[in-house]
Amino acid sequence: MTTYLPTIKQLQYLVALHEAGHFGRAADACYVTQSTLSAGIRELETLIGVTLVERTRRVVRFTPLGERIVDKARRVLRETEDLGDIARAAGKPMSGELRMSVIPTIAPFLLPRILPRLRKDYPDLKLFLREETSAAACDGLHQGRSDCVLLALPYVCGDVEIEPLFDDRLFVAFPDGESERVDSPVLAEDIDDTRLLLLEDGHCLKDHALAACNNPDLRGQATMMGTSLHTIVQMVDNGLGVTMLPEMAVKSGILEGTNIVVRAIEAERASRKIALIWRKASPRERDFRLLAQALAAAH
Repeated sequence: MTTYLPTIKQLQYLVALHEAGHFGRAADACYVTQSTLSAGIRELETLIGVTLVERTRRVVRFTPLGERIVDKARRVLRETEDLGDIARAAGKPMSGELRMSVIPTIAPFLLPRILPRLRKDYPDLKLFLREETSAAACDGLHQGRSDCVLLALPYVCGDVEIEPLFDDRLFVAFPDGESERVDSPVLAEDIDDTRLLLLEDGHCLKDHALAACNNPDLRGQATMMGTSLHTIVQMVDNGLGVTMLPEMAVKSGILEGTNIVVRAIEAERASRKIALIWRKASPRERDFRLLAQALAAAH
């Protein structure tokens, strides 16, 4: 008896539609026309004999069974990708495509130093980068959108392998003239919590900064309004408050052209740990270990 099975392409279309919530955007993500993607999903529905997606003019809504099928499709696609990873792992190390997510408080400061070295040492490696917050990066890792993540710990990212790279100290940044009012190194109680500028929710550096302060009241009173470190630096330079910056950002010249003064902070958790993580049992573990070594060496 002949058994008709869904194709990998049909499952890719279904997952893309679930992630995009829109046929046009899903088609763009798959590099096909909207009609091709829509027809592929209809063929899948006909094949398994159930409706997976409710279509209206304004909303794309997955049925309860459709949600379950999408979860299973993601797992199937991850396993399919592992087939290619197994072949690459058996061949030349650090070759082929590798998708890495990097959080915004690392990407602009570390990548410019490491990318030229990777291109030189591993010319056969095609590294695709995605900059996103820690939560989105971890979700993408487990959903198969990325192969590994460069992020800062502590951060709970599920069942993953972790390769610590180096510690990244935190500094308090003051507008010109204000640093003279506090001792060096800066004590947590010397930070004016009513003037503390931090990144908005979703950025793990906010939690690392608050942990360094070790002050429950500060967590509730800190003014969180920055969308990027560069934006916050400009706010501090204009006298709107103080902030906390990682050492890699300071060393990369984020303060150039400003009058900001940075001071070390004296605290038990006055640093974050930069690490590379990937899914457990990945067949490309050797590649990730080599990548971690290169990242640590670049630091």
